[in-house]
Amino acid sequence: MSKAAELAKIGEVATNSQIGGRRNIIINGAMQVAQRGTSVTGIGAANGYFTVDRFKLFQAGTAGRLTMSQAAITDLGGFSNAMKFDVTTADASIAAGELFQIGTMFEGQDIQGFKKGHSDAEGFTVSFYVKGTAKTYSVELFDGDNTRHVTQTFNVTTSWNRIVLNFPADTTGKFDSDNALSLYILIWVHAGSTYTGGTAATSWAANNNANRAVGCGSLFSSTDNELFITGLQMEVGSQATPFEHRSFGEELALCQRYFTELSIPTNESFTHISTGIMGVYNSATQGLLRYFFPVQMRAVPTLSFDALSSFDIEPFDVAPSAIASGSGTTKALALEVTDPSSRTKGFAFMLTVDTATGYIRFDSEL
Repeated sequence: MSKAAELAKIGEVATNSQIGGRRNIIINGAMQVAQRGTSVTGIGAANGYFTVDRFKLFQAGTAGRLTMSQAAITDLGGFSNAMKFDVTTADASIAAGELFQIGTMFEGQDIQGFKKGHSDAEGFTVSFYVKGTAKTYSVELFDGDNTRHVTQTFNVTTSWNRIVLNFPADTTGKFDSDNALSLYILIWVHAGSTYTGGTAATSWAANNNANRAVGCGSLFSSTDNELFITGLQMEVGSQATPFEHRSFGEELALCQRYFTELSIPTNESFTHISTGIMGVYNSATQGLLRYFFPVQMRAVPTLSFDALSSFDIEPFDVAPSAIASGSGTTKALALEVTDPSSRTKGFAFMLTVDTATGYIRFDSEL
């Protein structure tokens, strides 16, 4: 391909992209943002988001356990972070229904550029950098709107390599154009015969579990195993272009559409006054406040928070007896704070995070 043709193709890809004209549809592909924390141990018994934003772990049945971390790296030019997995408990005997996947998901409205389900549908190119214990794993694209999938394997070595996987276009089944979940990228790193006993679905087809992870090895085969991943990119068409870096601020804002946390920054040496929300007592024992999110969220979020002892009602220096969510939108959420003592209606107060580990979380993940 000539340089002019290559530049024209990149311009076409950028036009088709749905995230601010960007080529890379994946959010946080360089693993820069980890709002929930940088390391979690003992993972393997439950699904969830644990460290690096926008990457969810899925499991079923495995006895294996691992530590997931946002690892600082210096041995791959252009990248300073990777998603790292260290096995802490092995699972060498794999039951048929076991699985472990690393997933990232997409709203339908953000992936319309692939024109899936149309006669002029575009292909999907997924690329990433990987190193670790030598293994073969699988990448699956799973269309949740139409229950269709396609899969490919890739090999890991002890040195960094860029993996490029070209998935074909699919003229069957359109993605819904809304803010709901339409597409998964699933990296399979452990799978039983329920998912490996068939023929790999290398072309788009109706889901067949037996064809989802054919050829996939097991990360959990030994406690010596590890895996590093970074530079994850998905773009329209069959041309893999260089990884598209975004600034930390832009990446953080994209992540905060799905999750944001009110807490004391980890580098702060003081508590109490660094993080708080102002409110007003609407009765003798209840105060109302409204938290405005840093960016508009995907949907009205769910609320979670640390133990009540992690908070103070100021200026009274007392922990609340309850915190609950009130009315909300994608831009702000009301919080109802119950005071164990009687106050004067109309008085102002501040709900503060009082410990280094305290948090209030707002979650609208897919």
